Amino acid sequence: MESSSELVSIGKLVDETSYSREKKNILIDESISIDFLKDWKIVHEVKKSRQMDEASKWQLKYYMWVLKNKGVEIEKGILDYPLLRKREEVLLEERDEKELENIVEEIKQIVSSELPSGTINKGFCKRCAYYEFCYI
Repeated sequence: MESSSELVSIGKLVDETSYSREKKNILIDESISIDFLKDWKIVHEVKKSRQMDEASKWQLKYYMWVLKNKGVEIEKGILDYPLLRKREEVLLEERDEKELENIVEEIKQIVSSELPSGTINKGFCKRCAYYEFCYI
């Protein structure tokens, strides 16, 4: 579904044209694609805007958590906003790890349930790449 989303295409373009000297899109466990790593200590996630800032922070914390659980010592994460020429440092704290464990368990319950959960009807839903999946 993401392949037909204009917003996803714009995000991919920002990713492809930014930080060209870095080795990018590092695939972990065939499930997550990290935008780039600096010296295997700093995880970078490139975003086009701050519109989904809180979700972006949790995405980055999840990536750091996965790497930490694989024995990689990650110092911090950085959200990069090349179009805004801004960066934001993100740290993974112990309480975040506990929250991520709970979130992963909730996801497992949702995936294993027979019926899908209801729609959430948030403002960002209309522009989401998965809009048709939920509403049509």
